[in-house]
Amino acid sequence: MSVNHEHIAHVHTLLAEAYGPRRFRGGRNPLDELVMTILSQNTSDRNSGRAYRALRQAYPTWQAVLEAPTGELYEVIKPAGLGNVKAPRIQQTLRAILERRGELSLDFLAELPLNEARAWLLSLDGVGPKTAACVLMFALGLPALPVDTHVHRVSLRLGLLGPKVNAEKAHTMLEAALPAEAVYAFHLNMIQHGRLVCKAQRPLCERCVLREVCAYYRGLVDKKTTEAMEVEPGH
Repeated sequence: MSVNHEHIAHVHTLLAEAYGPRRFRGGRNPLDELVMTILSQNTSDRNSGRAYRALRQAYPTWQAVLEAPTGELYEVIKPAGLGNVKAPRIQQTLRAILERRGELSLDFLAELPLNEARAWLLSLDGVGPKTAACVLMFALGLPALPVDTHVHRVSLRLGLLGPKVNAEKAHTMLEAALPAEAVYAFHLNMIQHGRLVCKAQRPLCERCVLREVCAYYRGLVDKKTTEAMEVEPGH
C-alpha cells in the first residue's frame, strides 16, 4: 500500500491551520543530536533532557564520554532509563565515529545528499530510521521524517498507512508522500496532535480537526449508526 498524496496533503494543511506552519530555525550540532536521541529512546523528553544535561556537565568533551568508565557513565545518564543499554551504546557509537572519521564529529553529513547521510548513520550499530531521521531533521534541517509513537499512531488512525505498516516502514512511505518543505512541520504537528487530541487512550475525536478525513472516526460513526439501526422500535 502506498500513501495517498492528496490525503496526506489535506492532513498537512489542516494541521498547519491548527498548530502553525513551523519553520526550521537551526538546531544542535549533529553529534550532540545523535547522543540526545539515543538518550531519548523509550523515555520522556523530560527525563532524557535531564540525562543529557547531566552528561554534558559531567564530561566536557565527547572524548571524555568515550573514555569514561561505562559504569560511571551509566550513573550519570540514569534519569533517561535503560542506562545499562544506553551507556555502552553511546560509547560504542562514539568509538565507531572516531574510527571511521578520525574525529568525533558528524559535521560532514551536512555536505552529503540526504540518502547518503541517512545511509551513513544507519550503518552505525544501534542507529535505526527514527534516530537517523532525528539527526538529519533537527540538526541539519534535512527533510527526513522521524516516525515516533505519536506520528505512527495518528497515521494509522487517519488511514494514511495500512494497519500492518510498522513504524520502520512508515518512515519511507510518509516521507516520500510529502514535499520536502512540508516534512518538518508535518512531523511536529503530528506529534502535537497525538499528545493533545489523538491520544493513545480515549482520543478526543469530537474536538479533532481531522475527524472528517479520519478512517478511525468514520469507523466509530458507522458503528454507532449500525447499532442504532439494530435497536428495535420501542426498546
